[in-house]
Amino acid sequence: MGRLKAIWLELVTGFLWWGVGYLPFHSWRRFFYRLHGMRIGRGSTIHMMARVYDPAHITIGQGTLIGERATLDGRKQLPNSNGGLSIGDHVDIASEVMIWTSEHDIQAENMRPLEEKVVIEDYVFIGPRAIILPGVTIGKGAVVAAGAVVTKSVEPHTIVAGVPAREIAQRKITNYNYRLGRPRLFQ
Repeated sequence: MGRLKAIWLELVTGFLWWGVGYLPFHSWRRFFYRLHGMRIGRGSTIHMMARVYDPAHITIGQGTLIGERATLDGRKQLPNSNGGLSIGDHVDIASEVMIWTSEHDIQAENMRPLEEKVVIEDYVFIGPRAIILPGVTIGKGAVVAAGAVVTKSVEPHTIVAGVPAREIAQRKITNYNYRLGRPRLFQ
């Protein structure tokens, strides 16, 4: 990546973190995220102080709530990158969740960066302070417990917890029809 492009991305990231992230109204934040290329579905909300990397490669479905201080990593900057972040409809991502699409190859001599897409399907719930690592797909209706570290894909309707996250149960319902509640006004 060229030096000027890297500087530009740092400026955009800083603006989104320290400017947009602290705006008190959802509609204003949505406007600026969309202006920078993020695709956000109708009725979706990103609460205050979110950390957003490379918004042009982030897609959020309809009726999704993303909690305060969440990290959304959409990086897709490397040649032949598979990065990016796709979040489905009616997904509830709690506060301080971290979703990463970029990491380092610790087995490579040069610790080269890797970018792998993260996909979160419809009706997923991710509890507070969970961490989702690159290359993971979380299936429809799955639940990730608070504080879990998800290193591998999660099957639909599965409940996972722990470090690393492991299956602890299956959801009893598999036909989802609910809508998430109204977001808080100043969060």
